[in-house]
Amino acid sequence: MCGRFTLRASAQTVAEQFALIDLPPLVPRYNIAPRQPIGIVRLRRDPFAGSNAFPPSEHSAGSQRGATNREFAVVRWGLVPSWANDPAIGDRLINARAETVASKPAFRSAFRYRRCLIPADGFYEWAKVSGRKKPFFFRLPNDQLFAFAGLWEAWEGPDQSYLETATIITTEANEQVRKIHDRMPVILKPEDYSEWLDPEVSKSDKLMSLLRPLDLPLEIVPVGYWVNNPTFDDPRCVMPLG
Repeated sequence: MCGRFTLRASAQTVAEQFALIDLPPLVPRYNIAPRQPIGIVRLRRDPFAGSNAFPPSEHSAGSQRGATNREFAVVRWGLVPSWANDPAIGDRLINARAETVASKPAFRSAFRYRRCLIPADGFYEWAKVSGRKKPFFFRLPNDQLFAFAGLWEAWEGPDQSYLETATIITTEANEQVRKIHDRMPVILKPEDYSEWLDPEVSKSDKLMSLLRPLDLPLEIVPVGYWVNNPTFDDPRCVMPLG
């Protein structure tokens, strides 16, 4: 699974990587946990065409025009399906398994219509060492910014309350991550961003081909137990153990 991650990059770096405009300043996050606010990148919706409608001519895969029609939104981590009676279900839906994301009722509509990118620059996994869960930090060389494959949803309560949420898609671990955990988040390559966001790409086999284990090298950093506390968000979370 993926239960914690980081986003320490500046707003300028995020905007450049994801072709965004008008991005407000970002506060560095060192220990993002479920139920907390997270940033996602998605396509802007046509407000006059319904919740699943996008202008198709502007969002073809690889289109630079489509790239400028992306937006950065802040949502809660833990997907709440539109049909849910209680938003607490989101606590159990922080991750979606790639193997079942197209068919599982909680995710299948979002998988078809509401895919997103989740900017990050590292994630944590735990291994049991001497009877205690020890955290490890995974990152790309030089702390490069990347994107998890994600889904987002909108939920309306009976009292007219409105909530937007998201989940991170996971897949089987690659050889490096497997030493610590058997699952890992799907990290998309930049050349796949447009295709993942494109609502005209709806065939499961095409989308599933993007949900594969990362084939790039990762740095694995043993870190301290600070990160075990979801309320602790400090640079010490990512500091290597001496």
